[in-house]
Amino acid sequence: MKKREKFGSRLGFILVSAGCAIGLGNVYKFPYICGQYGGAAFILIYLVFLAILGLPVLVCEFTIGRAAQCSMAGAFEKLQPQGSKWHRLKWISILGCYLLLMSYTTITGWMLYYAWKTATGGITGLDTTGVSQTFSDMTASPGTMALWMVVTVLISFAVCSIGLQKGIERITKIMMTCLLLLIVILAVNSLMLDGAGEGVRFYLIPDFELAMSYGLGNVIYAAMSQAFFTLSIGIGAMEIFGSYLNREHGLFNEGKNIVLLDTFVALMAGLITLPACFAYGIEPTSGFSLLFITLPNIFNQMAGGQIWGTLFFIFMFFAALSTVIAVFENLLSYYIDAFGWSRKKAAVLNLVLIVVLSIPAILGFNLLSAIQPLGAGTGILDLEDFLVTNNLLPLGSLVFVLFCTRKNGWGWDNFYKEANAGSNIKKLPEAFRMYMSWGLPAIILVVYFKGYYDYFSPKGTALLVGWMIFAILLVAAILFVAFRIPSKQQQSLPVKEH
Repeated sequence: MKKREKFGSRLGFILVSAGCAIGLGNVYKFPYICGQYGGAAFILIYLVFLAILGLPVLVCEFTIGRAAQCSMAGAFEKLQPQGSKWHRLKWISILGCYLLLMSYTTITGWMLYYAWKTATGGITGLDTTGVSQTFSDMTASPGTMALWMVVTVLISFAVCSIGLQKGIERITKIMMTCLLLLIVILAVNSLMLDGAGEGVRFYLIPDFELAMSYGLGNVIYAAMSQAFFTLSIGIGAMEIFGSYLNREHGLFNEGKNIVLLDTFVALMAGLITLPACFAYGIEPTSGFSLLFITLPNIFNQMAGGQIWGTLFFIFMFFAALSTVIAVFENLLSYYIDAFGWSRKKAAVLNLVLIVVLSIPAILGFNLLSAIQPLGAGTGILDLEDFLVTNNLLPLGSLVFVLFCTRKNGWGWDNFYKEANAGSNIKKLPEAFRMYMSWGLPAIILVVYFKGYYDYFSPKGTALLVGWMIFAILLVAAILFVAFRIPSKQQQSLPVKEH
C-alpha cells in the first residue's frame, strides 16, 4: 500500500488549513456586521463563540482525519463501530465540496478579473455609474466569467496535481505569506487616510447602545453565526489536512493557531475597508457591492488608487484561491482513497467536472436569470451558496460532533485520545465532554434553524414553512443515524498508532 503523503512542516499545515478557513466572508461580511452590531462589543462576543463553537468542530475534523489517515471517502468506515451506518453521511462532505466549488470558482474568477482590470486601468477614472456598469457588464457576459473561472480551475488543478508538499504546501505558503503582507500594507494605507479615525472608532470602540438597539439576541446570533461559518467547517475540507498530519502535536493547539490566524485576517480586513469608507464619506456595505462597487469607487478617489486597488484584488484572489485549492484537494483525495487512482488522473477528471458544474452559476446571471429558485432576485449561485452555507456546513458539523461524542459513533474516549496525542502543552479539556456531547449539537441546531427562519421569513409564510419542513427532515435523517443502535454488537474501534 502506497505510503500516505504528509506535510513537510508544521507551518505548512497551519498555513494550508488557515488558507482554507480564510475566505471571502472574512473581508466582505465581517467588518460590516462588526460595525453594525457595536464594534468591539461584537468582537468580544464573536471571540467567545469562536472558542466554544468553531474551534471544537475544527478539532473534530482534524482528529477524524488524522486517526483515519484518509479522506471522507473512508474515514467513517474505518472508525465507526461494526454494524453502524455513519458512512452513509460521508456524502454531506463530498456533495458539499462540489457545491462549494460550483460557486466559489466563479467568484474567485471575478477577483482575478478585477485585479487584471484594475491593473490595466480599466476601472481608473470611472464615476460611480461607470464602476457599477463594469460589474453589470461582467455578470452579463457568460464568456468573460467562464474564461476567468476556467483560469482559476486550471491554477488549482496545476497546484494540486503536483502533490501535497511540492504543490499545495509550497504554493500555499507563498500565497499566504503574500496575503498576510498585502493585508498589513493595505490596512496601514487605509489608516493613514484623512478622516480614517472615524472609521476606526466605528469599528473598534465598543458601542453597547448601538448593539442593544438591534437586540441582544440578534447580536449574539450574528456573532455565533459568523464564528461558525468563518472556518469552513462541516464538509470535510479540514478533515483531509488532518489526515496529512503526523502525531507530534495535539490538535487542540493546532486548531487554536488556525483560529487566531483566521481572526487576524478578519480584523485586519475591517481596518482596510471601514476607515477607507469613512475617509471618503461612502456608506459601508456588505457583500459583492462592497467588493466590486464601493471599494473601486474609493480607489478611484485615492492617491495611487490604481496600485492600491490592484493589490486589494490580488489579496482577495489569494484569499479565495487558497480555499478553492483546499477543497479541490479534498475531492482529489476522495478518488485516490476510494478508487486507488493516481493524483493526476483524479485531478484531470475533477478539472473537467468542476468546469462543467460551474457553468450554471455563471448562466444564472444572464441566460438563465429567469430562474429564481429562492424567490425574487435570487439566482442559481444563490441556491448553491444556500445549500452549502445554510445546510451542508451546519449539518456536516453536527455529524462530526455527534460521531466524535456518541457511544454508537467513534466515541469520546477514542476522540479524546487522538486529539491530545502529541507534545503540545494545550490539551483539549476533559470538561468539554458534556458540552460537546449535548451543548454544542444544540447550538449548531439553533444556528441551522435560525438561519432558515431569517432567510425565508421575509419571503412569505408558504416558502418559510416549505423549506422548514425540508430542514427538519434533513436533521431527522442525521439524528436517526446518530442515535441508532447498531444491529451487530457495538464495538468501538481503537485508535491506530501511526
